[in-house]
Amino acid sequence: MSARATVEDYYEALRRGEPLYPYFAEEADVVKFGVGETLVGYDDVAEGLREQTRTTTDWTVESDALRVVEREKHAAFSDDVRMAWTDTESDADHDFDTRWSGTLERRPTDDDPDADPETDEWVFLGMHVSVAHDGERD
Repeated sequence: MSARATVEDYYEALRRGEPLYPYFAEEADVVKFGVGETLVGYDDVAEGLREQTRTTTDWTVESDALRVVEREKHAAFSDDVRMAWTDTESDADHDFDTRWSGTLERRPTDDDPDADPETDEWVFLGMHVSVAHDGERD
């Protein structure tokens, strides 16, 4: 899978309410900045994403300008994304125009420990999601 396909698959997993933490590198220095949180280290990222999945539903993720620069072992991406969801605890709907950016690294899988572009996976080393323009949509 390419770095671009990994980002697109992440968006689709978010829409489907599937676990998102497997997309991140299991490292102490991995980071994810979200609209309302800063998660540092794989344990915090995984716990934060589990909580997000547990407390939200009905995700809309509309990519508008995905750009990916892929090199042999590293990639960077940026995108303008409309995202909306329902908070299941407060029953509140949220709708934002956001900007996404991040870095990925290509790594061999457990099934094929030798580096092979056909079977390697891309994992996020860092992701930043911020609200664009004036914030939440009406």
